[in-house]
Formats: sequence, C-alpha cells, structure tokens
Amino acid sequence: MFSFSQALDFLKDGKCVARSGWNGKGMFIFQRPGDILAKDFIPRVKSLPEDVKEFLVSQNRDIQFLPYLCMWSATGEVVNGWLASQTDMLAEDWQVVE
Repeated sequence: MFSFSQALDFLKDGKCVARSGWNGKGMFIFQRPGDILAKDFIPRVKSLPEDVKEFLVSQNRDIQFLPYLCMWSATGEVVNGWLASQTDMLAEDWQVVE
C-alpha cells in the first residue's frame, strides 16, 4: 500500500488505483488522458450541451482536452472529474487495481 502522492504517479502511468477500504465495491480511479477534439467532429459530440458546441465551433479550431481523473463507481458508472477528499489525500492505503 502507498500514499496518494504515489497513487498519482501510478495514475499518470495509466494504472487504476483504489483505497483498500473500497474493496468489494469495485470502485477505482483512473486518469483519462488528454485528447484533441477535431473541430469537424464537435457538432456530433453527444456529451456536450448545444450552446457549448456552438461556442467551440465558433473557435474554428481543434479543441484540446486536458487529462483528468475519473472514478468507476460502485454502481458501474464513470464519474468524470473525481476529486480526492482530504481523507483520501492523506491516506496511506492506496493500491494498484489489477
């Protein structure tokens, strides 16, 4: 087991990590890598509101998405933009999920 600081290093290397207390719930954290959204594809993106798509199209360029953390939840859904609590950040019970 290791610290959250070390967990971040594993996440950056493409690994999935979890707190030991999450065992049995199937929850884990992963990093979604950065990506480029081609300007021609923006109108077809289902996960963006129409107003946002209109704004992005008006930029007349490809849009860069930066990396961010996600959680696979106990209910089998992806939570985008997961944020660690202070308890998570100070915990020493992080582990790589195989």
